[in-house]
Amino acid sequence: MSLFDRWLTLWVALCIIAGVALGEVLPSLFAALAGLEWAKVNLVVAVLIWAMVYPMMVGVDFASLGHVGRRPKGLVITLAVNWLVKPFTMAGLGVLFFTWLFADWLPPVEAESYIAGLILLGAAPCTAMVFVWSHLTRGDSNYTLVQVSVNDAIMVVAYAPIVALLLGVTDIAVPWDTLVLSVLLYVVVPLAAGLATRRQLHRRGGDAAVTAFTARLKPLSVLALLATIVLLFGFQGGVLLAQPLVIAMIAAPLLIQSYGIFAIAYGAAWAWRVPHPVAAPCALIGTSNFFELAVAVAISLYGLQSGAALATVVGVLVEVPVMLSLVAFANATRRHFPATAAEPGGG
Repeated sequence: MSLFDRWLTLWVALCIIAGVALGEVLPSLFAALAGLEWAKVNLVVAVLIWAMVYPMMVGVDFASLGHVGRRPKGLVITLAVNWLVKPFTMAGLGVLFFTWLFADWLPPVEAESYIAGLILLGAAPCTAMVFVWSHLTRGDSNYTLVQVSVNDAIMVVAYAPIVALLLGVTDIAVPWDTLVLSVLLYVVVPLAAGLATRRQLHRRGGDAAVTAFTARLKPLSVLALLATIVLLFGFQGGVLLAQPLVIAMIAAPLLIQSYGIFAIAYGAAWAWRVPHPVAAPCALIGTSNFFELAVAVAISLYGLQSGAALATVVGVLVEVPVMLSLVAFANATRRHFPATAAEPGGG
């Protein structure tokens, strides 16, 4: 591990501080960058995420995708946690914290709005950033692609009914343009570019050329991650400074949810002897959230200045530091998992 990688947590902390500071010093610049969006998807952040995802997409071997079905355990864990556990635990934690633990500090209407935002986050598993987390844990790129693709397909039909059930709302307007554009930008385009690049590299030097190319791109991927952190905290730094107590209240159930969901999925993968290159991404997918979708739905249902919208924004701020800590934990515990599946029926 390089010196830069070893101190990644420090660089992230510095980028968070820099983002908040720059957002205060250069508000017009960050306002202009925040305005560069289409269907609630910020195009600057999309480019940076593309830069993070592209190196992993180069590693996707389409010839091996057909073998993923022989190792169903990781996919079973991902789907069970994402759709049978996560939305309901998030709703339960929201009610626990804002109906009971924080009831004396918040008006009931405001508390209900925060619960709604948490539910919107909990029902939307990650689409894009999971490729980054998988890459940082040396995950199986082919398997990760299948996991994300299946989750996206389920999200199209399951997100609105689950949210409607938990919120008690009968008419959920899912922003299809946000959902489709995010999948297109974060999955389809980098996947197509990665496939084209892989074919060219294979013609020149085979697998060795692919490995060398992705190794050269890794610093660019990490720099894009750090730039994304600066931007996200620059966009929302004012929120952190203006309402620190409310931010801390919203962050509390989010932190418990994130670490709890990871523990459930990662523990299940360990107990089921799922190989680490599959186990780490399958746990990280459920822990991370599709925050663009959650933010867009919160704004459409409750308004830009609502507590629900604020809760989804806090989800953005909490996610990156939490996910990096879980990436570090997954890497530190790699030796407790099988390195690879022993046979086709394995993990």
